[in-house]
Parts: sequence; structure tokens; C-alpha cells
Amino acid sequence: MYRKFLNARSPLRLLEKGLHGGLGRGNVGVVLAGHGVGKTSFLVCVALDELLRGEHVLHVTLDQTVPHLRAFYDTVFDDLASTTHLEDQAVVRSEADRRRSLRHYSAAEFSPAKLREAVKVETEASGRPALVIVEGLDLAAAGKPEIEEIRALAQELDAEVWLSASLATERIAEVPASLRAAGDVASVVLALEPGVDSVGLRALKDHENPDVSALHVSLDPRTLLLIRS
Repeated sequence: MYRKFLNARSPLRLLEKGLHGGLGRGNVGVVLAGHGVGKTSFLVCVALDELLRGEHVLHVTLDQTVPHLRAFYDTVFDDLASTTHLEDQAVVRSEADRRRSLRHYSAAEFSPAKLREAVKVETEASGRPALVIVEGLDLAAAGKPEIEEIRALAQELDAEVWLSASLATERIAEVPASLRAAGDVASVVLALEPGVDSVGLRALKDHENPDVSALHVSLDPRTLLLIRS
């Protein structure tokens, strides 16, 4: 399968439909899940979708090493290429790697200013990122002004920004009170919840839409790929 068809048939198109167009440029999205449920897998799938479109991605981690995150990308790409019989795998992987930047900061040194600096460097070096991912940021401690500053950066870049948060529970009925500030600033909030054979993806917030639609997208814990459900 050629990558343009791979993009067209991706389960992420279902996610975009369920979210009335997806997260959208200039917006912040938050994905919530219990520890080890699949936040990184989901975000890597989102990143690979952008990379296969020819876009640039900046993925910042505060709780993993860069080699570990790079290995995660390699695993998900290999599974995606294998299950879809992707044509020219080596060429596609090389092109995607050139457009992807992985960075690590300690929680103590990270700030929206550091993120802005990283974006500036990447834009000058290789191209403006259309997607920025920040994993490991303590959203409960960050406070609303810090998250609003990240949203301002998303708007300046005309890029999507995804953040993640780990919760102590695997069942997420609503945005926890401790993350209310992040939920207020974010345009989309998603919850990942383990099921019998897959990890379900559910919207807790979909922009300003009062009725949240079913997403019909899950995460396969064996392949780490998004699937239709």
C-alpha cells in the first residue's frame, strides 16, 4: 500500500470525523489514561500519521529517554508497515525520521519558554512542526497560565499540540478536578480505557460541541496500532 492510501484509510480519519474535524491547527489536545495503558502509543500513531503526510513533528518527553522513545517509533512503524504492506518502507522510514525531532527535558528544566526555543531551533533547522507533542508534563501542577502559553504557541505556529496525563485509575468518567485547568484550555480531551481485547478511546471534550460523538477507534495493545472498533 502506498502511504497516501495509508493516510486515507487510517483509523485517525474516523477519529477526526468523531471529533467534528479533529483537534485542528492552533489547538491543544489532552489524552488521559492510567499508567501504561497506551498514551505514548496513541501519540506516536498520531505523529506517524503526520509524518506520512510529509509534515514535521516535534516530540518532547519529560519522562522517557530519547533512545527509548525512538525505539517506540521504530516498533510502531514496523508494525504499521508490516500490517499494511507499505511500499518502499526504507525510503518512507528515512523521510519520516528526517522530519521528526525527539527531545528530552527534565521536569525541573522544562517550561513553555523551553518549548518555544525548541520549536524555533527545529523550524530554522528543518521546518516548522505541524504537530508538537509534550509527554510527562505534570498538568495538575502546571497551572492554567502555563497551559495557556502552550496554546498561544500552538496558535502562533498554526500547529496541533498534544499533551498527556497519567491518572491513578483506568476508568475515567470525566476530566478530574485536578486537571480542570488543562481541560478548560484544551479543545479536545480524550480518555484511553482498557477493554477485553483493545484499549478504547473516548472523548470527554470535543471543542464546544455539547454532544460528544462515538469515536469508533481503539488501540490494539499487541501491535500498538490504532484500529477501527
